[in-house]
Amino acid sequence: MVAETLGGGGEPSAAGGERVAAAARRAGPALLLFAGIRGIGVLCVAGWARHTGRHPRTLLGASWDSQWYLSIAQHGYGSPAVTRTWPQLPAADLAFFPLYPWLVRALRAAVPLGAASAGLLVSWAAALAAAWGIFAVGERLHGRRTGVLLVALWALLPHAVVESMAYTEPLLTALAAWSLYALLTRRPVWAGALAALAGLARPSALASVAAVELAVVAVAWRQRRPDGRAGGRVPPGRLWAAALLAPTGWLAYVLWVGWHTGHGPLGYLDVQALWGSRFDLGRDTLRAVRRLVLTGAPPAYCMALAVVAVALLLYALLVADRPPAAVLGYVTVLVVLALGGTHYFASKPRFLLPAFPLLLPAARALAGAHRRTTALLCGALAALSSGYGAYLLTVAAIPL
Repeated sequence: MVAETLGGGGEPSAAGGERVAAAARRAGPALLLFAGIRGIGVLCVAGWARHTGRHPRTLLGASWDSQWYLSIAQHGYGSPAVTRTWPQLPAADLAFFPLYPWLVRALRAAVPLGAASAGLLVSWAAALAAAWGIFAVGERLHGRRTGVLLVALWALLPHAVVESMAYTEPLLTALAAWSLYALLTRRPVWAGALAALAGLARPSALASVAAVELAVVAVAWRQRRPDGRAGGRVPPGRLWAAALLAPTGWLAYVLWVGWHTGHGPLGYLDVQALWGSRFDLGRDTLRAVRRLVLTGAPPAYCMALAVVAVALLLYALLVADRPPAAVLGYVTVLVVLALGGTHYFASKPRFLLPAFPLLLPAARALAGAHRRTTALLCGALAALSSGYGAYLLTVAAIPL
């Protein structure tokens, strides 16, 4: 199916500005819907924050990992604030990739804002860009209505509050979605460049790199066959440029960490180990599930278990739908990384947020359902997402 990904025809010839304007008009309803859903979620968090005597900006912009990213944005890696707070983990902040702090720092240099406010603005802009990219992928694969519903479902996930926080998932999702769209529209070099940028955002950007490499290899193989010109031919130079470009961001940071720590190419794994995080093929996840089933746990952990179970079901349905292999490869790597890593079981749903193609089977089903059914279901999901997001930040007090 990757042959379809890079060989299915490009956009109509038109001025770049006109194409962008037309795309924005098509995506307008999806973006307005996304902004409305997430706006309601933010208002719920703000209401509960006020009720509990906390500031909404602090909860959304300076909670858990956000504090590390904002510290890097303000002071760089290895700042005295980090070493004083975490003396037993002197290199702990090296676990956090640099693109998001760079963007926060750049915004603060241009506009006089506090760190938390700048972080939220970067995240909200990235979330809108992600919603647009998700719509573009959904529309390209299954039509406009499916694209709109795909965005709505992504905004209505139980852990969608993360899309409104100073976290890196919105940024990674934006870059990954547009990289996939570039693959779907025969723009391999753009796909590789966006995957390279994603590689500076989060370690799980390996999924975007894998999608580009898979697409390049499959299309190159297809074009060697006698019928390889069918559906349009992608110049080999562009394919190999994309293949070489895609992993550069991820490799550059990982190798820099290894050099900076003096631990060599695998130094980043040592940094992750400081946090108790390593890849064990899911054994720790299975142990966590067993403990949850046998002994019970707080509601946040039960919800995390439910999200993981639904994600696996949606993955099976996605495989049955036979999407383009680059899309399936991207999702597969994200699911494996999210469920195959140790520690932080309550964070598994957050790690799965960039895996938006998992929602394609549900979006397609809703696109064919009666409008009243779709509205009722989306309303119920909106109540769950908004209420649960406020619960996570104001009551649960469990690191996301």
